[in-house]
Amino acid sequence: MTNAKARQWLHLDRRDLVDAARTTVATVASLLFAKLLRLPEAYWAGIATIIVMQSTLGAAWTISKERLVGTALGAATGALFSTYTGQNVAAFGAGVFAMGVLCALLGVGRGAYRYAGITLIVVMLIARTQPAWIVAIHRFIEISVGIAVGLLVTAVWPERQPAAA
Repeated sequence: MTNAKARQWLHLDRRDLVDAARTTVATVASLLFAKLLRLPEAYWAGIATIIVMQSTLGAAWTISKERLVGTALGAATGALFSTYTGQNVAAFGAGVFAMGVLCALLGVGRGAYRYAGITLIVVMLIARTQPAWIVAIHRFIEISVGIAVGLLVTAVWPERQPAAA
């Protein structure tokens, strides 16, 4: 590796440093808020925050809507199917298919469908001691906290865009 390539590889742009700080503040804040609410899996709030943190509020808003709609659909489907079928792979497969069709019919897009599938897995396939509907509600609240904090930090502390040349 040449010296020029090594310097380029080790270069830390100020914007990258600020983005890391913004993301850290938002993620820790959402995690602490979820813990304050005594949510059982508060780490999901942190995961959601990292997913929605974007350079602009518009970009963050777009992914946040997909995440929120998908999580709501996956939680509702998971609670419904689990209540009547338990941890059943065939029912899970039917749920994934049904959510894909529903997301297409609602026009919410494939991003929402992916998040719905993730939530469905969490609600339907992870063994819990609580009823599925409680797990689904907790999951939706945990994700909502992460989304809200990520959007708030993005709005209050926007990333500076590079000056036009």
